[in-house]
Amino acid sequence: MEKIYVGKTKDVYALENGNVLLKFKDDCTGHDGIFDPGDNSVGLTIEGIGKANLKSSIHFFEILKKNGIKTHYVNANLEDGTMEVLKAKVFGHGLEVICRLVATGSFVRRYGEYVKNGTRIPEGYVECTFKNDALGDPLVTEDGLVTLGIMDHKMYQSMKEQTLKITKLVAEDLKKKGLDLWDIKFEFGYHGDEVILIDEIASGNMRVYKDGKIMDPVDLTKIING
Repeated sequence: MEKIYVGKTKDVYALENGNVLLKFKDDCTGHDGIFDPGDNSVGLTIEGIGKANLKSSIHFFEILKKNGIKTHYVNANLEDGTMEVLKAKVFGHGLEVICRLVATGSFVRRYGEYVKNGTRIPEGYVECTFKNDALGDPLVTEDGLVTLGIMDHKMYQSMKEQTLKITKLVAEDLKKKGLDLWDIKFEFGYHGDEVILIDEIASGNMRVYKDGKIMDPVDLTKIING
């Protein structure tokens, strides 16, 4: 296999069948030995976290598959810590899509004049940011994405509709475990003419509360994986 990309938490290999293999690692983002999924650099290693994140992703991708939502997920080998996925091209230099069910974090920092922390957003609120550490992952609107030639309106609407559906399914699954999803972050790409979910669905990409307290990502992973 040809290694085509070395990421912070995953390495990427090209497969002969045209698909791609993701190899999950135990490296975690953080600083000074403290795990922080929002950090932009590798700060520590947690033994077994790579396979644990893979197990979580398999769990959620299988739920989406059963509900007729196509993603890049093909299959996975938990023992090897690998997941085979369809080859997809990212939008621009990388785009993050956030769905908010509760107002918190940067949303309140931006719009605190109009909304209080903890306010429910029943229908879900979708926003996009460019993956650009130097610029602080700037927000970008639908019109901005179209104007910049990154996607057309049809692609954006497909991505938004999928985001809301996927978030609802993830939230419903977590609720069965006594967990309350506040917000979640996804990545999308296009495979042929289709806009599909890519990357992973793991605890480091979501903000979840249990009994009124925010969950540590490592503890959350344990609950998700049972």
